[in-house]
Amino acid sequence: MEIILIKDVDNLGGANEVVTVKNGYARNYLIPQKFAVEASSSNLKQLEERLKQVRKKEAAMLAAINEVIAKLKDGVLKIGAKTGTSGKIFGSVTSLQISRAIRENKGYDIDRRKITIVDEVKELGTYKANIDFGNGKTTELEFEVVAE
Repeated sequence: MEIILIKDVDNLGGANEVVTVKNGYARNYLIPQKFAVEASSSNLKQLEERLKQVRKKEAAMLAAINEVIAKLKDGVLKIGAKTGTSGKIFGSVTSLQISRAIRENKGYDIDRRKITIVDEVKELGTYKANIDFGNGKTTELEFEVVAE
């Protein structure tokens, strides 16, 4: 029997997939538990429409991510830090400070957990950080640590 999975089912498939299973498994477990629906012509049309909407949302999201990446690469981000007389900073620059600087200077709110700093920041200078947007989209951000 062909069914359309509504939710992910272990060892069977993911949501919005059409799979073939035995009749008893579909009628006694998957359909009553609301894990699947029968693959009738109307349900298949609904699935196609759902997949079309998902693709449209993903395309819009990718366009927005590309816009953010272009804006982030536009210039060097400056982050102020308190320094000693030798140019070493007190403490270290963290992903939280980078996130705040992006919000203030570029106007985008990026979660600090998506930012990873390449090298440890202990002195004034230019450094790099990687930002992971998900869906395989990452970008490298250049930031400069300046004295306050």
